Amino acid sequence: MTPAPENLPRTAGALRAAGHLPRSIKTEIHDNLLAALREGRNPWPGIVGFDRTVLPQFERALLAGHDVVLLGERGQGKTRLLRTLAGLLDEWTPVIEGSELAEHPLEPITPASRRRAAELGDDLPVAWLHRNQRYTEKLATPDTSVGDLIGDVDPVKVAEGRSLGDPETIHFGLVPRAHRGIVAINELPDLAERIQVALLNVMEERDIQIRGYTLRLPLDVLLVATANPEDYTNRGRIITPLKDRFGAEIRTHYPLTVAAEVDVVRQEANLVAEVGEPLLEVLARFVRNLRESTVVDQRSGVSARFAVAAAETVAAAALRRAALTGEHPAVARPVDLEAVPAVLRGKIEFEPGEEGRETEHLVHLLRRAVAETARERFGGLNLRPLVEAVSNGHLVATGERVPGADLLAALPELPVLHEVAQRAGVSATDEPGRIAAAVELALESLYLARQLAKDSDDATTVYGP
Repeated sequence: MTPAPENLPRTAGALRAAGHLPRSIKTEIHDNLLAALREGRNPWPGIVGFDRTVLPQFERALLAGHDVVLLGERGQGKTRLLRTLAGLLDEWTPVIEGSELAEHPLEPITPASRRRAAELGDDLPVAWLHRNQRYTEKLATPDTSVGDLIGDVDPVKVAEGRSLGDPETIHFGLVPRAHRGIVAINELPDLAERIQVALLNVMEERDIQIRGYTLRLPLDVLLVATANPEDYTNRGRIITPLKDRFGAEIRTHYPLTVAAEVDVVRQEANLVAEVGEPLLEVLARFVRNLRESTVVDQRSGVSARFAVAAAETVAAAALRRAALTGEHPAVARPVDLEAVPAVLRGKIEFEPGEEGRETEHLVHLLRRAVAETARERFGGLNLRPLVEAVSNGHLVATGERVPGADLLAALPELPVLHEVAQRAGVSATDEPGRIAAAVELALESLYLARQLAKDSDDATTVYGP
């Protein structure tokens, strides 16, 4: 963590003299969000596909000072969106040095800090907290306790001679420790209902109740949460009083366009080899086909992480092929798509009755995505010369031991191949592997359109008449 700048005030007196005024967490976010919008800065770096849907609603909720719950299927970027909230906080904020909670030096809230402030006055020491330390995230699990979230009596402090009714016997939980910060609870319905009840006072009265006594703490937190719609019936639900205390419930969604899906994959995937735009479009359409398929359990959703994992699998297949053939650079080709169904089958929930046919369905939907992408890329292009060349004996082999240069060498010089490469975003003078990826996509589309045949064994696929 970068240390705080040396020129920042180090005592309460210096802080007061500098004209620093305490702001609530919601006011801080409100002011900084407005400033970003007025200056044309993007407050949500890395968030793709929500510009006209989720983000305007989210911004309105924050400007209104509301606690927010994001509701949507898995893998829609809910948690990622919440994590960007830290960027709307001041970079550095003053806290009482040594305090258990992140209390403002001019507004202490615990008995111990108030006592120190009264004793030391303007000499109360000040430390500075970076905004990244003011975002706290908790994955809700059924075994989460009230002590984890709110706090509990500390037996060590009781053993020191304090009474149970003494507020200083409390060991604070996650929410009080996030004072003047953001608390994000993922999968909120997974919290047992009695644990959700413990949050009611925090959200409304801003106090905490522990072991039969109430500690009046004017906690200053922004509470945000995520939930899956199916969790309301499967694992649990958000209790009605708690839902009522959230000022906004915002529905998220999967990317609405192929381009947005590709942008997500490009941003999130760690690709160990080059995967061209056409193949990323194939994977994007594949995922969209899965989300529309009646054989897939749409209640569990098809996460954006599936497309990311698929792209990484295709890149890994290309890298392995390059290692076997000595080809450089490693460039993914349509043949590498064959690795996707087998590797990622377990990431999809199918409807009952489809047992044993999962791979069959995945292969079918993947081929459909290839055909759709080829139509989009090569629409209006006359591929008849390519069909005739193959039919006249120029059989084309591909596979994990076939380099791109060999694939191209099997074909005569055809002007249409330059057009195919151009449509795929590749120049005619580019690396053979990149041109071969475009040509192989055209060949696969002709096979799917039943204009060419294809014969495959374990290692090699041959396109023929």
